[in-house]
Amino acid sequence: MAVYVWRGKNRYGDVVGGERVAESIEDLTRTLQRDQIAIISIKPKRAMPAIPFLKREKVKLKELSFFSRQLSVLIDAELPLIQSLGLLAEQQKNKYFARVITEVKEDVEAGAALNQALRKHPKVFDDLYCNLVASGEQSGSLDTMLRRLADYQESMLKLRAKVKQAMIYPAAIVTFAIIVAIFMLWKIIPVFGGIYQELGAQLPGLTAAVLGLSNFVSDYIILIVVGLIAIVVLYRRWSKTPAGREIVDRTKLKLPVMSNLMQKISLSRFTRTLSTLIGGGVPMLESLKIASTTTDNVIIERQVLNARQMVSEGKSLHDSLKQASQDQFPAMMIQMVNVGESTGTLDEMLGKLANFFDDEVDNAVSSLLSALEPLVLIFVGGIVGTLVISMYLPLFNLIQQF
Repeated sequence: MAVYVWRGKNRYGDVVGGERVAESIEDLTRTLQRDQIAIISIKPKRAMPAIPFLKREKVKLKELSFFSRQLSVLIDAELPLIQSLGLLAEQQKNKYFARVITEVKEDVEAGAALNQALRKHPKVFDDLYCNLVASGEQSGSLDTMLRRLADYQESMLKLRAKVKQAMIYPAAIVTFAIIVAIFMLWKIIPVFGGIYQELGAQLPGLTAAVLGLSNFVSDYIILIVVGLIAIVVLYRRWSKTPAGREIVDRTKLKLPVMSNLMQKISLSRFTRTLSTLIGGGVPMLESLKIASTTTDNVIIERQVLNARQMVSEGKSLHDSLKQASQDQFPAMMIQMVNVGESTGTLDEMLGKLANFFDDEVDNAVSSLLSALEPLVLIFVGGIVGTLVISMYLPLFNLIQQF
């Protein structure tokens, strides 16, 4: 596949152009002709040298949420879709996202529906986004669907912030403590060891053990640093494999302190996504399939897919969730789904459930931080305190001798 720069005229006689990925010039020619483009020129794009770690081909959720909100406002103001996309592409600071928006604009100019143009960029616009846009186009309420998408994305951003608050603080403190301990063993403790050796001091067992550990760290500091980095990299790769993710996600749901928080985060994502999709007119089976992928836990995802299979066989959603659940779906959730199905307000009930789980996540984060703070302080104090005390024990022995 190669990138080609093309120019042509659309069915309205306007000169259009851009960049497309295709297997060959002939393949791109056929594609453009299908889009009713009269070709003026096609030529390969010159390859520019790229530095991998500086290349940013990613769109943050915050950027996507801002795009959805702005496009909704522009369409609501009755600005033409093509002109709206052009304005958003021009003001976009993320060059990759600006290029994607421009390509979407070109496809719409060529006669494609907006959802079809968005589906060509699955890294940016997922199935949830494209399905809601398609529903909005079919019902003539595209601005409303985009506003609903923006609300959903903003809720996901808030949830992510809560998760980071719960995870980053203790992880940062523990990492800092380990770095300080390694630095002390590498640079500070050997100084004390040299002094005690010159004085001929008798070393207590704790001090001798710490000095031995210090000598090991000093001799193999490079291997230790490389080993720690390798452990982190290998763990991240392993946790992304099917077997690794299964073990990690199952462990998350069984940890004494973390399991309650992890479950509520997954259920909040699931209920909010399902509420947004059903409220947007997306069919139930498609909604369940998309919502299952947002749980970020393969155990709960598998249970949702099992429930989806039961729904496809004619069972109600609440019965399916009840049978598929392995104590992951609370009784209150299943009962509220039942009420929503009975009254025809399933999307509203799921939205209320999502708000409830968001509040529960807030409480769980506060409880987790309250429980972890003393444990983290004890851990840090234990490491640093042990090292300091071990270095001062020989001084006490020397003072007693004099």
